[in-house]
Amino acid sequence: MKLSLLAGIAVAIPVGLAMPVQAENPAHVQQLLETNLCQGCDLSGADLTQAHLIGADLRDADLQGAILIEANLEGADLSRADLTGANLTSAFLTNAQLDNASLDQANLTDAAIYFADVDGASFLDADLTGAVVVGTPISVGGD
Repeated sequence: MKLSLLAGIAVAIPVGLAMPVQAENPAHVQQLLETNLCQGCDLSGADLTQAHLIGADLRDADLQGAILIEANLEGADLSRADLTGANLTSAFLTNAQLDNASLDQANLTDAAIYFADVDGASFLDADLTGAVVVGTPISVGGD
């Protein structure tokens, strides 16, 4: 009995650890994709690759670890959004509102950031390799 219980646990633990973790609220993802309105939504870890989010309302949204590769966020309002660790590789952020947003450890490799409002935004340890930044005062680094 004990041996079969231990064997079951030994199999269950690796299987449980190997399963992907989905933290986002699926209803919030659907709401965003259908309406472009998702203020305060839980989109942490959401895969929004190549999403067309032009003018989206993402104020105060939790986008920690979200995958926004090649997403079009032109004119999107990401004020106070948490994009910590988000992947914004090749994302398009023209005229985006990023004031007081957290982009710490975000991957902005090859992103296009034109005339974005970044007042009070944090970019600690963000990767801007190859990013094109025009008319946007971004400071990268720590203290």
